[in-house]
Amino acid sequence: MFLKSLKKKLVSWLGPWSAYWAINILSWTMRFEEIHPEIPRQFWEKGIPAIGAFWHGRLLMMPIVYKGKKLSFLVSPHRDGQVVGKALKRFGFHAILGSTTRKGFSGFKQMVKAHGTDIAIVPDGPRGPRHQAQIGVIELAKLTGRAVVPITFSASKRKIFNTWDQFLLPYPFSKGVFICGEPIYVDQNGDRAHLEEKRILLENRLNELTERADHYFDK
Repeated sequence: MFLKSLKKKLVSWLGPWSAYWAINILSWTMRFEEIHPEIPRQFWEKGIPAIGAFWHGRLLMMPIVYKGKKLSFLVSPHRDGQVVGKALKRFGFHAILGSTTRKGFSGFKQMVKAHGTDIAIVPDGPRGPRHQAQIGVIELAKLTGRAVVPITFSASKRKIFNTWDQFLLPYPFSKGVFICGEPIYVDQNGDRAHLEEKRILLENRLNELTERADHYFDK
């Protein structure tokens, strides 16, 4: 029991630092390209908050691509999510504990009230199914009037882990690419059919962008 408790404390303490430095070290050794960076930039320059959406397995390098002023990041209330949240705080982001379903209502309510801040969400989190968008992000867009900007990441040399999200770890000194897609707008008076249409659109767009990113460096 003692060893199990000690392991949890070590993961909680060392995990955020390890993630923070892993991201920084990778960013120092890699070369990055950004495809359609003007899409999120138009929101940042006008001071219009938006929702950034990307798959759970592609989240590792996302902190380095954000160039806005203030970002709240939705993370799982589970232990792994809290480790991620603490790591993100070291980048100056605000972590909100919750999920992309209405079951994570406390987090959902905080996001609705997060005035003047961009929000980052993994729509297939926290436990999947992989690459299937949950409805929460679309409901959030409806309630807040914010656009959803899909974004993905991949690398020329990478390790794909055998996890539910097929987590991607880029190798040092590889090349990385971020690809942004066209914003998705949700009618604030839209019915359930409209919300489902937008959910499917986000899911398809993210999958298309991710497929493109994975083959971006193919010769």
